[in-house]
Amino acid sequence: MNFRIKATFLFLLLVFQAFSWNAFAQQSSTLEINQADLLRGANGFERLLGNVKMTHQNSLIYCDSAHFFRNENRAQLFGNVKIEDLQDPIVTTGRYAEYDGNTKIAKLRNNVRFTNQETTLTTDYLDYNRETNIATYFNKGKVVDSVNVLTSERGVYEVNLEKITFLDDVVLENPDYTLKTGNLEYYTIPKTSETVGLTNIVSKEGYTLDAQKGSFYDTQKKQFRFFDGIVENETSRIKAMELFYDENLAYYEGKEDVRVLNKERDVEVFGDEGKYWEEKKYSLIYGNSLVRRYFEKDTLYLAADTLISQDSEADTAKFLLAFHKIRLFKTDLAGISDSLKYNYSDSSIQLFQDPVLWNNKSQIEADTMIFYIANEQLDRVFMKDKAFAIMTDTLLNYNQMKGRKMTGYFKEGQIETLQVDGNGESLYFALEADTLTQGVNRILSANIKMVFKDGAVQKANFMVRPDGKFTPVQKLDDKTSKLEGFQWRIEEKPDKATIDAWRKVVEIDPKMKNLFDEPDVKIEMPTERQIQEKLKKSNLNYP
Repeated sequence: MNFRIKATFLFLLLVFQAFSWNAFAQQSSTLEINQADLLRGANGFERLLGNVKMTHQNSLIYCDSAHFFRNENRAQLFGNVKIEDLQDPIVTTGRYAEYDGNTKIAKLRNNVRFTNQETTLTTDYLDYNRETNIATYFNKGKVVDSVNVLTSERGVYEVNLEKITFLDDVVLENPDYTLKTGNLEYYTIPKTSETVGLTNIVSKEGYTLDAQKGSFYDTQKKQFRFFDGIVENETSRIKAMELFYDENLAYYEGKEDVRVLNKERDVEVFGDEGKYWEEKKYSLIYGNSLVRRYFEKDTLYLAADTLISQDSEADTAKFLLAFHKIRLFKTDLAGISDSLKYNYSDSSIQLFQDPVLWNNKSQIEADTMIFYIANEQLDRVFMKDKAFAIMTDTLLNYNQMKGRKMTGYFKEGQIETLQVDGNGESLYFALEADTLTQGVNRILSANIKMVFKDGAVQKANFMVRPDGKFTPVQKLDDKTSKLEGFQWRIEEKPDKATIDAWRKVVEIDPKMKNLFDEPDVKIEMPTERQIQEKLKKSNLNYP
């Protein structure tokens, strides 16, 4: 009975030892020689000559000749070196390599080619860690896949993550553009790239795209996102702290400090957010919006909450809309209203809802108003419904006209002629030698036409049974010196200081275009902070 127990125990022990030995053999990191035409001994190593084949775990190693350091479990490989992974589709070739079976690190040199399915890395200096499945190259390298060609001075290919990090003088060449930067992460499976820091892109159409704080690009969806970015071509320039562009949809979107310059029109637009459809030539900017229309000697400022621009092929269909809290300013012109329309075809500006316009010594208002700028100066203005005009003369008297419709003509930036059509009323001060006020003429007439000089009446024509009354200066009071509805609203007049207070804008070199509404797609893209954090977490050690 004791003999049978001992025999059974001995059998189980032998089985266990055999199993343990097989398991150890499977995990062994020993380099083995499978084939060589000639084997020679040498001091401290074995020389393998001709058609050398070795194995190490799940890798096959080929070369023309090798020095095998059996005790150190390493080899030097010479000529037509090839390392083939039997589990992963990875093949590495080169002219020379050092292979360490203990650390599982292969150092390949000269005409190195690292292939993983559709992605091929070529360089002269590559260290490949088979334990971590990470290949590191230095002293220049190039990665090619089905879409892109990427080159840089240094790089790390993390095969398990399908991720390549490029460092120093990075260039990404795509059929549609060329990208240059100092630091780029590229994912070979979704074919997306992320950059940190200064990034430059030049498209085949001649567009330049620059980012000061990095970018994200999906090469298959053709979607860009730039941080502190600028897009520029011959006719326009777009800038924003975060700038998105979908090439397939021809759609731009900017967030935070958006700036757009139309070089052809000399119009620059600012806002908190902006969107633009290239094919429709339709744009939207909102959030503390500002327009600057650059003239040769002056600049027209327009501040509003929201701006919409339509810049179609037909001149008659080109316009700019502005909504809410409108503020206009130019050296010789200022105005306010709730909304505005600017027609590019005839340079007319139409104001709606309680518009008021100031020009040097005059103030005009109506329910709606449209004015024209010619030769960089106010040329003429048309007012409809409750039109009211006030002109101050050399003695600061308020000459007034009101009516259903009114037309004003300007000369050298000042009112020269005013004409009222329908329910006309006028009140103007009679002066003696422009130094003494004699009294006030108050006249009612369906139609009135007056000619002014320096705000004073030079000539007056009254049609259709005028009814007039003169009040001497001694009998003047608020009632006799003002028409009903009179409001001198000079405290509401905007100037450049109020425009700047409305929206703080840092001066930049004028060169941009119209942006702007969201496309019918949802895009999940990393933020600048996420990109920075991802690079820090990589914690890669470069040679």
